[in-house]
Amino acid sequence: SSIVADRIALGLCDYVVTESGFGADMGAEKFFNIKCRVSGMKPDAVVLVATIRALKVHSGRYKVVPGKPLPARVTEEDISAVEEGCSNLRRHIENLGKFGTPVIVALNRFSSDTDGEIESVLNIARGSGAFDAVLSEVHSRGGEGGAVLAQAVVKACEEVDVEFKMTYADDLPVRDKIRAICTEIYRADGVDFKPPASKAIRRFEKMGLGNLPVCMAKTQYSFSDDPKKVGAPDGFRITVRDVHLSAGA
Repeated sequence: SSIVADRIALGLCDYVVTESGFGADMGAEKFFNIKCRVSGMKPDAVVLVATIRALKVHSGRYKVVPGKPLPARVTEEDISAVEEGCSNLRRHIENLGKFGTPVIVALNRFSSDTDGEIESVLNIARGSGAFDAVLSEVHSRGGEGGAVLAQAVVKACEEVDVEFKMTYADDLPVRDKIRAICTEIYRADGVDFKPPASKAIRRFEKMGLGNLPVCMAKTQYSFSDDPKKVGAPDGFRITVRDVHLSAGA
């Protein structure tokens, strides 16, 4: 939602929840480094949404094809696959912690989820630095199914004094801003700039617009720029093919 919408909501409610987008390495990074930078507002807490199914996929044991039904095995209990896939959840928790905000993991429950799988995820999340990890059953139980999550959010807002930090400073060169996102959030070993990207960056900085924040376009299926690299990949580099300017009319 827009900054204007958030400010209107803050004038009407005690707590405002705003969605930053899919994939915390994508949506949340942009929310913190762009929206919070421009608005001057900072969040008191972050809700990181997870599902058993998605964590199983991040184990790399299942072949998932966009647009096709999930493999039937995804709905069968497999605690080891869940635990392996939690490498992805762990990294998201670590990344969000770098901004100084307390993280509450909300595990959206599906009817096929087993108690063992749920307990495993909640324990791993808490042990990985989350302020709390709770079950969300809003889909099946309505507002009552979200009460525990709401209480966890309120508790985090009341108990944690946020020391908000961003990934890069305004005056950092554009290349260094991109490198900061790629190495700190994506965990890449480095960045390779294609000639069109390097040319565009030089042009925009010459125009005096190098102080703008960076909005990265990348696959949401992986921390890397390869959608097939699930879980928490390492040992990769990010390739920046081009850079475009969004500076209003």
